[in-house]
Amino acid sequence: MVPEAEVQDVLAELQRLRARVPLLSGALAASTDGLVLAHDTPGVEAEGVAALTAAALGVSIRMTDATARGGFRELLVRGETGYIATYAAGSSAVLTLLAEDRINVGRLHLEGRRSGSRIGELVDAALERAPQPAPGHRAPVPRNPQQPGPLPHRST
Repeated sequence: MVPEAEVQDVLAELQRLRARVPLLSGALAASTDGLVLAHDTPGVEAEGVAALTAAALGVSIRMTDATARGGFRELLVRGETGYIATYAAGSSAVLTLLAEDRINVGRLHLEGRRSGSRIGELVDAALERAPQPAPGHRAPVPRNPQQPGPLPHRST
C-alpha cells in the first residue's frame, strides 16, 4: 500500500499537527477503505476509529452526491465532550481528528485542512510510484462493496 518512508512522513505530520493544536487529543490518517496508515491516538483504538471513519465517509459521499454538493471534503461530528472531524486527504486517504470540546472549531478546520492536504500529497505520490499490475491482470474485487474506495471526483 504506502511505503514505510511515507508512513513515517505521515506520522510526523500528525505529530506536528498535534503540537500546533494543543486541544487535539488524537489524529489518524487512514485509507478510504478503513485501513490505518498512521496514528497518534493515545487511549483510542485506531483500527476501530479508521473503520468507523470509512463507514461515515461512505454515508457522507452518498449525501454530498444526493444533494449535488460536489465531492467529499470534510465531516464534523460534535459529541457532549468534544469533536470528531474528518478531512479528505488526497484521492484515497482521510484525516480524522479528535478534539476537546473547548477547541476553536475554526482553527480545527484550518489546521485539519492543511494537514489533510499535506497527507494527501504524500499518500497520492506514494501510490503513483507504487508498482502497477501487469496489463491484462485484473485487480481483486473488494469483498465488501459498501466500503468506499478512492474519493470520487465529479467532472462538471
